[in-house]
Amino acid sequence: MTALADTKDGERPVERWNPEHCGEMDMVINSDGSWWHEGSRITRKGLVELFASILRKDADGVTYLVTPVEKIAIVVERAHFIATRVDIEGEGEAQRVFFTTNMDEVVEAGHDNPIRVETDPETLEPSPFVTVRGRLEASLARPVFYELVNAAVEKDHQLGVFAGGEFFPLGPKGAHEI
Repeated sequence: MTALADTKDGERPVERWNPEHCGEMDMVINSDGSWWHEGSRITRKGLVELFASILRKDADGVTYLVTPVEKIAIVVERAHFIATRVDIEGEGEAQRVFFTTNMDEVVEAGHDNPIRVETDPETLEPSPFVTVRGRLEASLARPVFYELVNAAVEKDHQLGVFAGGEFFPLGPKGAHEI
């Protein structure tokens, strides 16, 4: 098995790799999900998927491209991925929620992949996210968030959704009553 071999579920074991920090790269993941290197958009999907497979966000809040021998910081404007689709199965506490990202990765929301919503305190505009793996997140595209809100229920004066047996608020308590 090579050092870059995938784990049994297809992910590279970036969480187990601990190389020295090598510096920074002029690479940016824009808020629209596009990838840029030295001011030029990376248009080859295979190359973007390769880079996405070696992403890791560490406890210091910095996102890195990680291999067994290198760890290089990059810039992420909003989120690492975009959730472009949501599929909801069942209802109530047994409801299951699946997100598909712009990398065609399917993530089931729940304890290990929580949904969170940041809310602008002045405008109450929501910024919804779901954890994809490790500390990497996908921002929810607006239509995806609207579908989630459509499936929402009220619990203790808070609008939210059940996913994987847990309740995830979609905004501040009482905001949907304004």
